[in-house]
This record gives sequence, structure tokens and C-alpha cells, in this order.
Amino acid sequence: MGLLSFFNKEVAMDLGTANSIVIYNDQVVIDEPSIVAVDRTQNKIIAVGNTAKQMDGKNSRNIETIRPLRGGVIADFEMAQHLIRELIGMTNVSRSFMPPSLRMVICIPSGITNVEERAVRESAEQAGAKEIRMIHEPMAAAIGIGIDVLEPEGHMIVDIGGGTAEIAVISLGGIVCNNSIKVAGDEFNANVMEYMRKQHNMFIGERTAERVKINVGAAVSDLADPPADYPTLGRDMMTGLPKEISVNYKEIAHALDKSIARIEQAILDTLSNTPPELAADIYKSGIYLAGGGSLLRGLDQRISSKTKLQVHIADDPLRAVARGTGIALKNFNKFQFLIK
Repeated sequence: MGLLSFFNKEVAMDLGTANSIVIYNDQVVIDEPSIVAVDRTQNKIIAVGNTAKQMDGKNSRNIETIRPLRGGVIADFEMAQHLIRELIGMTNVSRSFMPPSLRMVICIPSGITNVEERAVRESAEQAGAKEIRMIHEPMAAAIGIGIDVLEPEGHMIVDIGGGTAEIAVISLGGIVCNNSIKVAGDEFNANVMEYMRKQHNMFIGERTAERVKINVGAAVSDLADPPADYPTLGRDMMTGLPKEISVNYKEIAHALDKSIARIEQAILDTLSNTPPELAADIYKSGIYLAGGGSLLRGLDQRISSKTKLQVHIADDPLRAVARGTGIALKNFNKFQFLIK
């Protein structure tokens, strides 16, 4: 069971820009949006996760909704502490054990700086964790997908989350080359909002943009099984009145085109820096997609067309990173050199 399991107080966490997932005793016990609602009049946390997200964009002047993580890293240190503490409080870990005894493994972006990494570590410590270990997201995703990362064979992982797209080539338990860009789910939402503003003269909120992305989001404008048009509600820029417009997937494919092109270029750049022997392995095994962004319709088709390689979407890509973090924690002795 590994070194940490001796204490039987082990928690794995995917602290994501959009969603945070907590794994305890090999089970996903928390899967909540990374958002906190604060009552500014009383300076008090009133909601976290799904409840806070329901308030986002609909809150009064006294209530502020905050996303502590932006671009894959902590943007609000104090709120990140509250988020981690509240997420742990939702599990039975805090009810079963003393918080100071809590051990955590948290996954972090591969391109994170030392300052950003220290912010994650200190936030977890302030939230009550006694020992914190880190694992890079692409490595965790590879483990979660089921790839044997310890073998002398090259694999390319593309993890498109809420704040960053992580591209990495993995072999012999290490990241050989990688690229981390801040183009992912949040950027896609911003693209949809901008498109609706410019093409339809309509303001929509971030939550509405996300629903549009989920319902009719696409990476290509020619899908074999296209989704039905999605009725989108917002505010008319000219009249200021509420209105509804039906949006189709071809429009959203156009809106997301430039952002997806940046992800494609990052993949090509990473491939160009890959040692030839590992490039040969990737030619045979293909590219593996994980993260919520991989669910964008036609994305695998588009990347395959650009790279001339097979592209595989992970089973349950939203939880691949969290699942890999949990496996690394459970098999600590096997993966301990991957966890710092």
C-alpha cells in the first residue's frame, strides 16, 4: 500500500482551475467546481463548489464568487486555502482523523514555477495537511489512462484542463520534453463569449458560454453526428433587453479555431523536440488526450489530421489526472520517485 498508507490518512487531490477532485481510500469522494462564495459584509465563506457555482453571475453586491485558481495556478492564496479546507471537510477524512495528520498528494502543471508550486504547498499546509507531495499533471494523466510510465517507451500525453493544456512526452518514469500553454477550457469559454458579442450583438455570461461549449462545442465544422442547435439566452447589446439566439456547432468551431490552432502548434513544437527513438514509439502508439477539453467534438480528428498520428481519448478523461494521482499515492513505493 506504500509508505504513506501506514498512517491510513491519505488523500489525493486534483486541484484544477475549473474542478477539484478528491480521492480517498481509492474512491472519488469529492468532485466539485473550484469556486468559493464569500459574504463581504461578514467576511465569511458561505458556499464552496456546486453551491457557489450556482451563485456565480447571479450574486448580489454583498456576495462575491471567486475562483482561486487561474491558468492552472493559485491566483488567490487565501481563497485557495479555504477551498482546500472546505473540500477536505466535505469528506469523512476530517471527521475520522485529526487534520494535522493528513497526508496529501496534489497534482500540479508541468510548467509551474517554484513560486507557484510553493503557493500550492503552503495553501495545503494552511488547510491542515501535515505532509504534501506533488506530481506533475501529464504524468498523473498517463498513469490514470493506464500507460506503464516506467517502461523504456515513449508516450505523448495532451491534458487539456480548465486553465492549461499540458503536452508531454513520457518515458522511463520521466518527462522527456513538455509544453504548457494557458489555452484550455477557460479560453474556450472566452472565445464563445467574444463570438456571441461580435457576431450576434449579445452579451452572455461565463456559465452560459460553458453550456454552449458543452452542448454544441466542436473543433471541426464537419461532424458526422452533429449536435442539435442550442438556444442561448443573453442580453441584447443594442436594446439592453433579454433575448434568445440558436447557435450551431459550426459557429462554435469557428469561434474556437484560433485557440485550438495554438494547442496544435504546441503539440507540433513538442514533437519537434522529441528524441528520434521516442518519436518512433509515438508514431506507433499515437497521442493520448485527457482532461475536459478532450471531450470537444472532433478534436481528436483535427489533431490526428494535423499530426498524421493516431489520437486516443482517455476513458473518463475528466478524472484521468485525479485517478492517476490516486494510483500513484496507493502505489507509493513504485512511483515514489515521481512524487516530490
